[in-house]
Amino acid sequence: MVKKMQVLLSESKTARWTALMLIAFTMLTAYFFVDALAPLQALLEVNYKWNPEVYGTFSGSEYYLNMFGFLLISGIILDKLGIRFTGLLSTGVMVTGALIKLYALSDSFNAGGIGFNTFNSFMTWMPASAKLAAIGYALFGIGVEMCGITVSKTIVKWFKGKELALAMGMEMATARIGASVAFFFSPIIASGIPYRSVLFGVVLLTIGFLTFLVYVLFLDIPLSKQIKDNAEGQESSEEEFRISDLGKIVSNRGFWYIALLCVLFYSGVFPFLKYAVNMMQSKLGISPELGGMIAGLLPVGTILLTPIFGNMVDRKGKAASVMMLGALLLSGSHLIFAIAPPSMVLYIIAILILGVAFSLVPASLWPSVPKVVEDRYLGSAYAVIFLIQNWGLGLIPALIGVVLNAVNPGVAERIAARDATAVYNYTIPMLVFASLGIFAMLFGYLLRVEDKRKNYGLEQPNIQN
Repeated sequence: MVKKMQVLLSESKTARWTALMLIAFTMLTAYFFVDALAPLQALLEVNYKWNPEVYGTFSGSEYYLNMFGFLLISGIILDKLGIRFTGLLSTGVMVTGALIKLYALSDSFNAGGIGFNTFNSFMTWMPASAKLAAIGYALFGIGVEMCGITVSKTIVKWFKGKELALAMGMEMATARIGASVAFFFSPIIASGIPYRSVLFGVVLLTIGFLTFLVYVLFLDIPLSKQIKDNAEGQESSEEEFRISDLGKIVSNRGFWYIALLCVLFYSGVFPFLKYAVNMMQSKLGISPELGGMIAGLLPVGTILLTPIFGNMVDRKGKAASVMMLGALLLSGSHLIFAIAPPSMVLYIIAILILGVAFSLVPASLWPSVPKVVEDRYLGSAYAVIFLIQNWGLGLIPALIGVVLNAVNPGVAERIAARDATAVYNYTIPMLVFASLGIFAMLFGYLLRVEDKRKNYGLEQPNIQN
């Protein structure tokens, strides 16, 4: 007797969009914490003596542990132990890392509290507060990247064959609300004390953990039970994940083109945002609050545009071509910052152009991965991409900090001494960012060529009629 198949919960629009809303809110809280200190670079330099090299090292620390294998382990955990376990683990790790970072900026630690003398005794070029904050940020980084790949696989679980790119675009748009809130309101929340912004971020992350728990209890468990019940008595053509499947991932040329485009493109966005406010302060002589509002226009624009472009890719295709266009716009935006005369109007236009680029590429890149690799090792494939991405996101902020220090001798010391006339020249760092977009465009072209050769369907619509 053949068992009657159940209609899956994912067939319900209400259920799948509710699932998306819950997991996207968790990512929103993470994105706020990622950029909570980004508009406060000048304040950190004055209050904690974090010069550009220290700030760059700290900013890149979010990615350091992931660069050396933790993200790959996260992908294997996801494919072997599933969405529920990995999601709850990742959100818990985020909160733990955030609490360490909070303590590093507290008065009690910096007044000689537990661990201060230890952290003050090595790498003396870097303040104890920055070293401990970097450790907390690195632990948070494990959690946020693990959560990112878990959310990506969760969206595929609910939306494959449906509005996949739109759903991924909506998730990214919602997450970037967190980044916008950070840029717009973190200086106001801080009111001269960076600790306050980090504390607000810890509260948000705790709410995000509870939100993911609600998703697990009321949506993921019922859907997984239905999938398991439907699979009983049916002959499954899908194999279980094996460690050897990692070899299939790294031997896939199309996968590598996506991964390299990803690392180059994202390295031209997130590390730039770490310096964007200070760059505009230096070039335009504006306040951190106004600089944060201008930089905050980038994620605001993507909130509106990413779902639109995702819907376009779902219905019209052309994913590889869209990635190339996004990379071109990335370079153009940074060239305006590098060589155009200082102008608030021009810089707002450049931020908006970057926002369009940052909507085009993610809306087309992430839904392309399931077309290039098989579902059973999709989590590990996302993890390898995020791992490679983390090398760029970890090294580029530190590189920019070193370059900024090198081309501005003596400026850091003058700023630390509260010299109001001291500003940084950002021309060379912005040219570095522009070059990343040029190389990303090259890999977009190679991806389109590979798609024609292997017929992955990257230029075809996602929605299956």
